[in-house]
Amino acid sequence: MDPMLNSEMAPMPTYIALLRGINVGKARRVPMALFRDVLAGLGCTEVATLLNSGNAVFQADLQAPAELAARIAAALASKLDFEVPVIVKRAMDLEAIVSRCPIAVDDTDHSRFLVAFAQTPQHLQQLTAIEELVRAPERFALGSDAAYLLCASGILESKAGEALLGKVGRKWVTCRNWATVLKLRALAGTA
Repeated sequence: MDPMLNSEMAPMPTYIALLRGINVGKARRVPMALFRDVLAGLGCTEVATLLNSGNAVFQADLQAPAELAARIAAALASKLDFEVPVIVKRAMDLEAIVSRCPIAVDDTDHSRFLVAFAQTPQHLQQLTAIEELVRAPERFALGSDAAYLLCASGILESKAGEALLGKVGRKWVTCRNWATVLKLRALAGTA
């Protein structure tokens, strides 16, 4: 078979885009229809958004996730009056984040279990400050691709959770609860 013909038939890789700090309160609103349109305008296909918090699964030509994140952020900024931090992961990276999760998560803990995503391992290392805020029975683990925080008494009751979602995590990471992570995994077709 002609190698060129075979490469044209190969499916494009699947990516997950995560927007940070949007659609909370009245400020920084990003309609999901606009998000889908921006992705389609960049040549992405099979675009599907999940929830209203800036999660999308799509296919695109093979490119570095950080490069794709920068392109999405620039396209969003050109349509909005503010900048939106964007983190992009390949579907296989998300699968690794789920499968390598070092903390056992009960079905009842999905909404209290946070996964922090960063574009680079260096940005993820900024989260070491969270460790000193963790109080039993909370659990925190910093992996090579993500950080994991179980807020056993609830996210609003956790100083570590507050720091992860706020000051410590503000610039470099975005968090999703375990339920959302598993839904993204299923949408990406890796589950």
